Amino acid sequence: MSEETQSAEESERWLVIKGRRWRRTDPALPEELVAALKSHLGRGRSGVGAGKKTGDDERVTASRRRVGLAKTGLGERGPYWWDLPEAERIAAAERVLAELDALDEPYRT
Repeated sequence: MSEETQSAEESERWLVIKGRRWRRTDPALPEELVAALKSHLGRGRSGVGAGKKTGDDERVTASRRRVGLAKTGLGERGPYWWDLPEAERIAAAERVLAELDALDEPYRT
């Protein structure tokens, strides 16, 4: 593998910000699935901030769980997405989204 090819492959997998590497979102995930997972991610991050601001440790814990699940669904945590078959990655992301949606069930009427 040439150095150019390796760099292109690495840049598809990793994002570098201020010298720190962050795993990118799985590019195989359908756009609507990514949007739904990112919505949960944003709500989770917002909940962490609000919980910290008010001293609500339970809210912080629940919100961090939402963030972790969303990031796992996006492929940013857990097994490296590039090591798994595409169909398996998409199915896993769909299962995570269903789990995240279920967290909202008690609030729906």
